[in-house]
Amino acid sequence: MPPADHAAYESYVKSGFAKKMGWGSKPALLLIDVCNAYWSKGSPLDTSSNPASAAAPASITKLVEAARAGGVPLVWTRVEYTEPDMSDAGVFAVKVPLLKVFQVGNETGLESWLPGLAPMAGEIVIPKRYPSAFFATDLNTRLQLKGVDTLVVCGVSTSGCVRASTLDAMCHGYRPMVVAEACGDRTPAVHDANLFDINAKMADVVSESEAIEKLKAGWKLSA
Repeated sequence: MPPADHAAYESYVKSGFAKKMGWGSKPALLLIDVCNAYWSKGSPLDTSSNPASAAAPASITKLVEAARAGGVPLVWTRVEYTEPDMSDAGVFAVKVPLLKVFQVGNETGLESWLPGLAPMAGEIVIPKRYPSAFFATDLNTRLQLKGVDTLVVCGVSTSGCVRASTLDAMCHGYRPMVVAEACGDRTPAVHDANLFDINAKMADVVSESEAIEKLKAGWKLSA
């Protein structure tokens, strides 16, 4: 459901939420945890029963192609734990024990990139331990060194790592553009509610077509 179609949209707008943030001139594509765990039957993280999430990889593929065509930086995140006792996951693993699927040495294939969606040489890969791609990583420094001012966000899950990364992107001064068709979550209700709230408070939720146009234009686009 697009945020503007939500029953509460007009009320939020009248109260001063959901103003248009708009694009900057130097976007990067941030791909959140695009791995088999979220689209594999039998995985504890599987989101594919939600039609919107099942369709997300096809949309993500289009964004990747557009970013590469436009010479836009691509940043991929992946969850990775290296301690045998999962202590590097902190209390996150206490709350969500299924994170063990991302433990190095416990590989099942669920932690691997989706077929056809993987980083190319020269693209940034950010290992992370917590929901936000910024928390305890060097992502902000990497983006600053490149001069990025806008982050096109896609991946999973909408309510978890996408939301956390989007919030931190805004807090760090980037303009987050969350692509609705390229995000996924376990249920339509959770997915839709989080897209609505993200658009209301921390980012612009944009269409796949708008994101593709901007990514293909690359850093030649005007602010």
